[in-house]
Amino acid sequence: RMETDCNPMELANNTGFEEDSDYRDFEGTDVKDMRLEAEAVVNDVLFAVSNMFVSKTLPCAEDVAYINVETRERNRYCLELTEAGLRVVAYDFDQTDDRLQTPYHETVYSLLDSLSPAYREVFGNALLQRLEALKKESQS
Repeated sequence: RMETDCNPMELANNTGFEEDSDYRDFEGTDVKDMRLEAEAVVNDVLFAVSNMFVSKTLPCAEDVAYINVETRERNRYCLELTEAGLRVVAYDFDQTDDRLQTPYHETVYSLLDSLSPAYREVFGNALLQRLEALKKESQS
């Protein structure tokens, strides 16, 4: 049983349209989409962390997926990915702790930036290298 904080804006969207036949056509596709979204997040930043993968033990639902990440500082986190963004839900792989009230981050970059100085450095260096490469391309 997972408790989540409810945002008043979300209540406005939750008005029983689930019964609408147009909506039912998409049932099941969201599950795949959230897992695909999680895979995309992992592929985006894997180079800048020690380890990162979509949880195979925690269930993916149509509105949530879980990502395990180990920073270069060797800290482990379990992240929850929802429409609201990403947040830390535990300080170990494949765990959730309902007592943790961590803020949502709109992007994985923002979340990792707040957790890992080494991530920030590696990501920043990669960005600089890419900019240098673009600069050389434009000069040739």
